[in-house]
Amino acid sequence: MYNKILVPIDGSDTAVLGLNEAIKIAKNQGSTIRLVHIVDEYVLDYAYSPGLYATNVIETMRATGQSVLDKAEAHVRESGVQVESVLQETIGGPAADLIVAQAKAWPADLIVIGTHGRRGLRRLAVGSDAEQVLRSAPVPVLMVRRPEKAA
Repeated sequence: MYNKILVPIDGSDTAVLGLNEAIKIAKNQGSTIRLVHIVDEYVLDYAYSPGLYATNVIETMRATGQSVLDKAEAHVRESGVQVESVLQETIGGPAADLIVAQAKAWPADLIVIGTHGRRGLRRLAVGSDAEQVLRSAPVPVLMVRRPEKAA
């Protein structure tokens, strides 16, 4: 039984698909969902950015992340499932590491994560946080993929 379900969200359509699947499981099993959003401050190069500008961008990133969490939290509450959320920050660290750490610290019984299902060079170039979570998670991981378009 999955009492605690961790759901990483980034505001993408695939993250919403993962969240919807987590809601189905939580409703069926009476679980609590914890949403986690990662703010990566590494996207800024402080050497080339004035301090005030960089601070404003980071604050905007935090506010955007909190907005993503707030919308997802409202969606979960509307379904009648207990929910909580966490906004985490990193400076260039892999999001997967923070997701796995959150799963251990809470402690989660299941991680449900949306994945883009990239293949080939695109996957190599962009990487896959979902795959990294799958490889290092201490609990089962359900990866939810967007259905492929019909040919």
